[in-house]
Amino acid sequence: MSTVTLTVNGRTYRADCEPRRTLADFLRHDLGFTGVHVGCEHGVCGSCTITLDGASARSCCLLAVQVDGAEIVTIEGLASDGELSPLQESFRKHHGLQCGFCTPGMLATAVELLKENPDPTDAEIRQGISGNLCRCTGYQFVVDAIRDAARATTDGP
Repeated sequence: MSTVTLTVNGRTYRADCEPRRTLADFLRHDLGFTGVHVGCEHGVCGSCTITLDGASARSCCLLAVQVDGAEIVTIEGLASDGELSPLQESFRKHHGLQCGFCTPGMLATAVELLKENPDPTDAEIRQGISGNLCRCTGYQFVVDAIRDAARATTDGP
């Protein structure tokens, strides 16, 4: 067993895990962050995407021991004091989710996209989320949600 210390959503956790345990499984099963979804287990679908030290990462392709000491944000960390983040609210408003399985990864990807490009075009949004697979929405509502969140951020209150 190895001991791993992570800061997840602003809180520090220290737990033992097997050296071969994926970060996705460690976050989900050991620390209780069930918003981390595991789909393909190959980094292809994007459902396990989290923010790792400020950049999006596929948690199914990393071992928990590899990221010892890292700072992570999961979907549970996007809300504040029980209030949805503006991006989460936009996903709700525009029906940018249906079954919800891909939503945590889509949101993590969108957070990074909007950090790098606060006013993306629809084509840039589509390119940005192209690594996240969704079988329910047809992507248009996701694009609408991200575009609306970007406008709300750049237009001000």
